[in-house]
Amino acid sequence: MPESATGELKLLQQRFTNHVRNPAEVSAPDGIEGRRMKIYNDLIYNNIEGFLSGGFPVLRSLYRNEDWHRLVRDFVVSYRCVSPYFLEISQEFLNFLMHSREPTPVDPPFALELAHYEWVELALDVSTQEFPQDGVDPEGDPVEGIPVISPLAMNLQYRFPVHEIGPGREPDEPPAQPTFLVVYRNREERVRFLEANAATARLLELVAENEERSGRDLLEQLAAEMNAESVTSVVDFGARMLNEFLEQDVLAGCRR
Repeated sequence: MPESATGELKLLQQRFTNHVRNPAEVSAPDGIEGRRMKIYNDLIYNNIEGFLSGGFPVLRSLYRNEDWHRLVRDFVVSYRCVSPYFLEISQEFLNFLMHSREPTPVDPPFALELAHYEWVELALDVSTQEFPQDGVDPEGDPVEGIPVISPLAMNLQYRFPVHEIGPGREPDEPPAQPTFLVVYRNREERVRFLEANAATARLLELVAENEERSGRDLLEQLAAEMNAESVTSVVDFGARMLNEFLEQDVLAGCRR
């Protein structure tokens, strides 16, 4: 193909995609029937909007229709996705909210945190990560052994109680205490979440960073960090938590 023809094709493709992104403000390329062009416009937008509505159902429910579609159109027009895969549109949308979009008066104050929480659930649901098979005993003792956190568990902290938000439950201000959540996928391929507190979140953080110390050592460190009056009480309570985490598949097991 001559270089001039290649340049004309690229120009046509650019005009086509610019129109598909923003048909209200960018005219379609010459020579394409309006009815046919509208099919492309609707197909692209409806597919993207459908994935976002399905990936962020609670967030979607808190917007009026016109505000939601304005948000989605802003994403389509102004954001350039890195991934071409539909399953990763939710992550691209989250990146858009985090790094590209300026909040507007119609956006709830918790919109970004809620979007992240809903994305976490989807990300874990479709993750290709698996529980480790080599070097980990799924039935080991997480207190006397070296506990290993599951690659399918996320230790999260939010300003808002995102797991409680929905229509009619829309806080204007974050509560005094942050919300700690553990979201995970178990061996039955079900995504679950647990409410936690600062001490439990810190314990899981220590486990995630650890490669050679026993669970008991980590609990004793936690007690020291907390300036606990009774190290024994912290260790006993933490031991129960570690065993519950093992049963629920938040822990993958213990290092062999």
